[in-house]
Amino acid sequence: MIRFDQVSVTYEGAARPSLCDADFTLPEGELTLLVGPSGVGKSTLLGAVSGLVPHFTGGTLRGRVTVAGRDTRTHLPRELADVVGTVGQDPRAHFVTDVVEDELAYGMESLGLPPAVMRRRVEETLDLLGLNELRDRPIATLSGGQQQRVAIGSVLTTHPKVLVLDEPTSALDPAAAEEVLAVLQRLVHDLGTTVLMAEHRLERVVQYADRVLLLPSPGAAPVLGTPSEVMAVSPVHPPVVSLGRLAGWTPLPLSVRDARRESAPLRARLSTAASRGSGAASRGTVEGRGGEKLRAAAPTAPAPAPVPAPAPAPARRLLARLTGGRSRPGRATATPTPGTPDAPGAPAATTTALGIRRARAEVLHDVDLTVAPGETIALMGRNGAGKSTLLAALTGTLAPTTGQVSVGGRAPHRTPPPEMVRRVGLVPQEPRDLLYADTVAAECAAADADAGAAPGTCRALVATLLPDVPDATHPRDLSEGQRLTLALALVLTARPALLLLDEPTRGLDYAAKARLVETLRALAADGHAIVLATHDVELAAELAHRVVILAGGEIVADGPTAEVVVSSPAFAPQVAKILAPGHWLTVSQVAAALTATEPTEATP
Repeated sequence: MIRFDQVSVTYEGAARPSLCDADFTLPEGELTLLVGPSGVGKSTLLGAVSGLVPHFTGGTLRGRVTVAGRDTRTHLPRELADVVGTVGQDPRAHFVTDVVEDELAYGMESLGLPPAVMRRRVEETLDLLGLNELRDRPIATLSGGQQQRVAIGSVLTTHPKVLVLDEPTSALDPAAAEEVLAVLQRLVHDLGTTVLMAEHRLERVVQYADRVLLLPSPGAAPVLGTPSEVMAVSPVHPPVVSLGRLAGWTPLPLSVRDARRESAPLRARLSTAASRGSGAASRGTVEGRGGEKLRAAAPTAPAPAPVPAPAPAPARRLLARLTGGRSRPGRATATPTPGTPDAPGAPAATTTALGIRRARAEVLHDVDLTVAPGETIALMGRNGAGKSTLLAALTGTLAPTTGQVSVGGRAPHRTPPPEMVRRVGLVPQEPRDLLYADTVAAECAAADADAGAAPGTCRALVATLLPDVPDATHPRDLSEGQRLTLALALVLTARPALLLLDEPTRGLDYAAKARLVETLRALAADGHAIVLATHDVELAAELAHRVVILAGGEIVADGPTAEVVVSSPAFAPQVAKILAPGHWLTVSQVAAALTATEPTEATP
């Protein structure tokens, strides 16, 4: 169905090809998972299948790509539209209409399908993706995850023979992701659709794949094989594979079910270690969390340092750094008032009986939340639960309808942005909202100036989080994950007392996520409060001290990470599911516990 014949793609001005020596065939009716580190050319490969590369993106394509017998060199993307359906990383770039139902019908209208067929397929897709209640909603009012499902649905209605998906579950909560993957499985098994999907959250999808196509590093030729064969050598792999490698399981498990069948000896060893007391000690050391059940302890709050007055900077960029590129009430050019030290021991942020209405819908209701300095909180919940709205209230983008919000002793929606920029910073779901300059170096220089930081401060952060990216690179030429990392570095340059992140691991591979975790841990240890809205249960397990679960705009769970996520099948990480009933959350915790028990077990 899909054939690459010695394909290489080089973009104008690039020092090396983005895709090199791709030579493989993907048969009809299979789900192939495309994996690899960020920036190795996965999006380029997907674009070559749909014809967007090179017809839309530019660059030079050498070799030949054929899809259902059609050569993409001689067929424009519109001439492949009846064969290939594509959903990119950014769902907003995909939309043509304003209303959900109209968007689902648009592709079929373009193909000239009869109205009766269009009506039936729209209804089928609304049911398949759980979109029926959103059918009349303006797309602009949907959450990021809801928009992702609409984008997928608009492609499914045309019944393409080949479906190309770039990070399709990155903005979806675990339950919604399972629903989308179940739909893809039915398309493959029942209709014979060929699916090529790039995804970084392999713990969600690898068990569903028939084949895995690995791009191991920039410039390296792709490797195609069965999931077990490729995961054994892949530099990126899910926690279940990491745990299998640590325990020496053969063959490596790809699902929680397979791992649990092999895990009895490991569970017994960890249980013995815990009963001797070594397990609890090692667990507290690994994650900085104490307690016999690996429950997270909130860090001791240090006395806050005086907040320096912000340096002068262009109002537009200051406002973007604060609000994630979105508008907010108040004047962006207001004269800042001198910052004053917060009271010792004061929380970094609080909400009291917070309620927010948008149009006629109550998005948040009676939300009470306290964030302490040095604490990391993961906001979790299904798409549309109110996570991004709560972050917007903390930045001042949205004013409370009822209740109160306080950040650093200020009401954010009533405080001029230049005064708030040192108190709170937001990394939004769409990093392009923060990127204005033509090069990475220019973005970093502007961030240093905005924050009043020493020249080179931002560039050093970028080098830590995003190595091997040249200064002259245009932000639009970065992958989605790389743009997100750059936006994070820009916000971190000001070292805000409260850091908010909306889906911070979207588009990041495991290595990039590990660097992000290390950076955020260092910030928390330095007294910065961190609140991240995420569907990434592995990130919450690795990083968060507390987990707050929202549902229907209300807080339904708030407690230590291990206590909350282990008790929830939807939000439990893979390691917790495999090693239940033990309260183990991450592979690093297990590794440290096993290492700590070795001397004890060697003693007669």
